[in-house]
Amino acid sequence: MNFATQSFLNTLEAQCERRKSEIRGAADATVIAGTTYYVSNAGCDTNDGLTPKTSWATLAKVSEAALQPGDGVLFCRGDLFRGQVKTKPGVTYGAYGTGEKPRLYGWDKSLADPTLWEEVDATHHIWHWTEKILDPGTLVFNHGEMHSVKLIPSYINGRFVCRNDESKPFVMAEEMVRDLDIYWHFTDLMTEKPSKGESFPVPDMRSNSLGDLYLRCDRGNPGKVFDAIEALTRRSMFAVGSNANVHIDNICMKYIGLHAVAAGGERVQGLHVTNCEIGWIGGTIQHYFGTDPNYPQGGRGTVTRFGNGVEIYGGCDDYEVSNCYIYQAYDAGITHQVTTNGKTRLMTRIRYRENLVEHCVYAIEYFLDMTEGDTQSYMEDVEMSGNILRYSGYGWGQQRHNTDTPALIKGWSYVNRARDYRVHHNVFDRSAYRMLHLVAKEQASCPVMYENTYVQHAGAMLGQYGGNAVAEPPILSFDHHIDQTLSGQLGDQNAKAYVIEKE
Repeated sequence: MNFATQSFLNTLEAQCERRKSEIRGAADATVIAGTTYYVSNAGCDTNDGLTPKTSWATLAKVSEAALQPGDGVLFCRGDLFRGQVKTKPGVTYGAYGTGEKPRLYGWDKSLADPTLWEEVDATHHIWHWTEKILDPGTLVFNHGEMHSVKLIPSYINGRFVCRNDESKPFVMAEEMVRDLDIYWHFTDLMTEKPSKGESFPVPDMRSNSLGDLYLRCDRGNPGKVFDAIEALTRRSMFAVGSNANVHIDNICMKYIGLHAVAAGGERVQGLHVTNCEIGWIGGTIQHYFGTDPNYPQGGRGTVTRFGNGVEIYGGCDDYEVSNCYIYQAYDAGITHQVTTNGKTRLMTRIRYRENLVEHCVYAIEYFLDMTEGDTQSYMEDVEMSGNILRYSGYGWGQQRHNTDTPALIKGWSYVNRARDYRVHHNVFDRSAYRMLHLVAKEQASCPVMYENTYVQHAGAMLGQYGGNAVAEPPILSFDHHIDQTLSGQLGDQNAKAYVIEKE
């Protein structure tokens, strides 16, 4: 065991800054076998897109273009694009030119426009955005200086009620007590489908569910107070779906309310995300559930929020996320996950390497929930190496109701059948709850750990590791016996542990 001196922590911080700078400054190295198309702010969608001088202008044009496997789409460095990219199979999306990575933001415009805000409650300093907008996970002000806390009431028996007291009607002015609180109101489209047997409808969350946004701003018109306001609205940036062999390189993706890169299906092949910056992700409403006796505390109206940096939901093969800087995600920075519902799902050749992930609730999340008689699904050849994973549970996503879930690697406590699963040469730097949650039905499905570095406050949690066929493995403490714990419980024989002493 080592003590994490201030000198050590300063060195670690400098290491992270170097990694961040290297990722942001990564050179373009995409190889495009087919036709290359260019996109820039100086372009026009009626151009052919075949040269920088005849470039396209919008993400909508990229999405609708008849791209073929082997083609590439390159965005001009230093430019800003808004909207969503619907990918095509076998296409590479990258950058060209000089300067900063091309920036792709999720919503159609900045909200720092004073002409589009109206004050609707002067007593409580509540402002209304006069255009309809998709559900925002949060608002980010001046590129990360501040962010909103989102008020989310439950919807039960035809009315919004307070989540902590469902007998109390939700009254926005009474609940919006903090500067920069937001509330998004939507009842234009209703459904009974997700209400778990209840007879009343709930708001139907879709990609076209546009509602009304309210913001408390104590200093006046938000568009005058702030130079930049970005909304993390309910859409993904790169909608991959089940498309095979999609490569995304050297793109900056920010202010996105779902996932920066969203893939899923029976077995997604060849998704590679490299050299990207991904920040301020998620927090939008996945669905309302009416009432649910089991979640989160029983008998309450349930609203589920979500949003990951890079996600595959389903089976996968040859999935890589490497040399990316990912931060401030409501859920996970990087994830592969699935509940099988009786179907066979194989998750193979997964590589998470040399990433810097910080201030997400989960830096890396995975799970394989084998249900309804599924005995064939598995994970195989999974490697997490060379990553710096830090500050889980210290970001904006910790405004969630379930505050006891953060982890640097979050595997939950599912079946998680796996073989050839390796976690090595990573730096695990502080978590607000568990550092690691690595549990599977069988001990043999837990990862082989070696040569990792651990930094945590004295007396805080290391986490859980092991099989749960009989019972959940114990919570392990990060204390002065941490060397023995790492070697004896996790099998990480060459680990280095640094304890931050309490002040």
